Amino acid sequence: MKMRTWIRIAAFGAMLSLAACSSEITKSAAPVELIATNTQVLNKIDILTGAANCNQPVGTIELQVLTKNPSAGSTNTTFEQVKLTNYTVTYTRTDGGKLIPASFSRTISGLLSPGGGATSLNNFLILTPEALNQAPFASLLPQNGGRDPDTLSPTIHMNVTVTVFGQTLAGDNVSASTSFPLDFCYNCSGCA
Repeated sequence: MKMRTWIRIAAFGAMLSLAACSSEITKSAAPVELIATNTQVLNKIDILTGAANCNQPVGTIELQVLTKNPSAGSTNTTFEQVKLTNYTVTYTRTDGGKLIPASFSRTISGLLSPGGGATSLNNFLILTPEALNQAPFASLLPQNGGRDPDTLSPTIHMNVTVTVFGQTLAGDNVSASTSFPLDFCYNCSGCA
């Protein structure tokens, strides 16, 4: 009887230890944080080839590295610099539709210093050219009915999320995400 009580106490203690540590597992060990914000230029994308105003970027992503504990007083921040490695683009429908384009990644480079000014990432893709010929965008073409099969709408509403990844020079991984709410349509007076 005493043995079972000790086993239960030990098991309960192990569960408490796991619960206490679980939040630490999800936190980054890096002494810095990568922050991403955006300035959006376009809210509507006309997928018609040659549509007006579509030869400009959707927006700009501003990246900045902040020290998590500035009161620690570290004078040498060399190893806290962040080397950018890549970004990933993912999609989430906001109109109740289910079909989304495939996510993709691209390599980037750059070195950001903690406390330095924001660096702009303005030459990034939010959609690969071949995605326009695939679901869900292909359904917006006139020869395919001109409507999204999930919503029966001629416009697809989604959030396009760009996640930027990097690594401190000390080897700690960091990342930051920002989203662009976009409407996609065909022959709808160009991009705006």
